[in-house]
Amino acid sequence: MTHSWLMDMDGVLVNESRAIPGADRFLARLQELGQPFLVLTNNSIYTPRDLSARLRLGGLSVPEQAIWTSALATATLLEQQRPGGSAFVIGEAGLTTALHEAGYTLNDLDPDYVVVGETRTYSFERITRAIRLIGAGARFIATNPDPTGPSPEGPLPATGAVAALISRAIDLAPYFVGKPNPLMMRSALNALGAHSENATMIGDRMDTDVVAGLESGLETILVLSGVTTRADAERYPYRPTRMVDSVADLIDTLG
Repeated sequence: MTHSWLMDMDGVLVNESRAIPGADRFLARLQELGQPFLVLTNNSIYTPRDLSARLRLGGLSVPEQAIWTSALATATLLEQQRPGGSAFVIGEAGLTTALHEAGYTLNDLDPDYVVVGETRTYSFERITRAIRLIGAGARFIATNPDPTGPSPEGPLPATGAVAALISRAIDLAPYFVGKPNPLMMRSALNALGAHSENATMIGDRMDTDVVAGLESGLETILVLSGVTTRADAERYPYRPTRMVDSVADLIDTLG
């Protein structure tokens, strides 16, 4: 019996800014039954409050407390590793806010960490600064490994692409916090106060959502409402626990 749900956002609840048919009824049923859930996203640009408002515009009711981003997972990790530390950040408000709330200060002279996240305005000057700070001893963290992100006009370079640029310049790989790192799942379960044996991960990607859920001991459900087709899924050496067209197909199974 599943008591807690983790679910990706893009491809599961929304496609770009449009709600996937039935997603509103699925979320409403979870709330009606009192089953706790968290919406997970590797996107670190926005705060949970921002994302909650964006989902609301699409007709989906998700409280900000039910949203877990790679920025929050990164801030949680750094708070545990080096409490009260400092970071040089390439990123937006979602990341800087999460770090501030974790007790971190922003520092461009001698930081404990260089943290790379999502941004729409990557600066050559800041990338250069990051390279030099890591060369001087700062530890290299990236919120997620996604090389591109979606936009109405087509793919955009994302965290993984910029981290690769820095990594190539210094010959050092970052530690990626977001999916498919199981750490993202475990931090979300901890935030939810849930256990892996009684939790399910819903995602639209085999290489991030499903594998992260599998490696964290969760039941996994692949939805075909995002980027993965049934034929795509069959090419992987691992399988989801279940495969459905969309979250609308799960409503009747909730009880």
